[in-house]
Amino acid sequence: MAIRNNDAVIVGVGQTEISKQSGRSELQLAAEASLLALNDAGIAPEDVDGMITYTIDNNDEVGLCRCLGVKDLKYTVRVPQGGGGSVVTIFQAMAAVKSGVADVVLIWRAMNERSQYRFGRPVPAGRIPVGGGSTFMEWAMPFGAQSPGSWEALVAQAYMKKYGVTNADFGMVSVLLRKHAATNPAAWFYKKPITIDDHQNSRWIAAPVLRLLDCCQESDGGVAIVVTRMDRARDLKQKPVKIHGAVHTMLPNHEIITNYYHSQDLTRAALSETVTKRLKKTARIAPAETQVAMIYDNFTPQIFTQLEGFGYCKRGEAKDYIAGGNLELYGKSPLSPNGGHIGEGYIHGMNLISEGVRQARGTAVNQVKNVETVFLGSGVSGAIIGVV
Repeated sequence: MAIRNNDAVIVGVGQTEISKQSGRSELQLAAEASLLALNDAGIAPEDVDGMITYTIDNNDEVGLCRCLGVKDLKYTVRVPQGGGGSVVTIFQAMAAVKSGVADVVLIWRAMNERSQYRFGRPVPAGRIPVGGGSTFMEWAMPFGAQSPGSWEALVAQAYMKKYGVTNADFGMVSVLLRKHAATNPAAWFYKKPITIDDHQNSRWIAAPVLRLLDCCQESDGGVAIVVTRMDRARDLKQKPVKIHGAVHTMLPNHEIITNYYHSQDLTRAALSETVTKRLKKTARIAPAETQVAMIYDNFTPQIFTQLEGFGYCKRGEAKDYIAGGNLELYGKSPLSPNGGHIGEGYIHGMNLISEGVRQARGTAVNQVKNVETVFLGSGVSGAIIGVV
């Protein structure tokens, strides 16, 4: 593909250690990750003129600017949807630099999800829920649907019934991601693979759908990404990773995790299907045509529905696609070689993006061979990236 001066490229990634007790503030984690990313790129903090994070990040832009030494912001935005919006940050950064609204955009997410608070705990009806202002909460809370695990289980149970999938089938994802994490020194579960028996012996979270090992981790840590234009990237430290295309969708009545109301078929990942169509048009590369799949794994059933929605296999075929070894490091579509949220840690999708960049650069610990492009997917959003 031709390279243009205004093409958006990723030039820096930074990631703190992933832990259960960081021992420092979320602002410090954000600053550390940001400095790591800027140093990785070879860009001074005073050159940053755009910032992007999540609506639910507890850090303040002014505070982070003060910590880093950022002088003047032209552009700042926060994206909703929690981790589902992780790849939306790439879409927003791409749009900002390609349009000239900003020259150097810093994306960050930092949280003490395990040590400071327990993410996803039930909240009283009427309060803003995790991930934004979805309205279904006032109807769900009184009837016991009070946490992300319960919301996921309601949808996944419909999928299980329609396609004859069992919880043991979901366990294949956990075993795979823990296998990848076991050879990643940065992963919380480094050197700790599991078997399907381990998965089946873990306690129920929402029977008969989710066991403990079907759920992502609760983690402390921070990740940052630096995006700029190709004309500014040519003389930087790293070989730039081009954003071939990034898209976002929000269909009517969309809700976080659940989507109970926007579709008559809860087994269908309509959002991911829309993302796939748009990516084929804008990037001219389908997710399944890439060499690495970094797909959001908050719960194992999400991998099943997203594989189908993003076009890796047909509807109802995810179980066989996974069982066929396609997601292994040597397979057709290696899934999250870092171990993903289940194996490495849960920094709300951002550590999947940083791993995707490393895979594209060819510098990952569990490096997939002959990587030209990487797919970043988080349900409502997707991006294709690759080294130019």
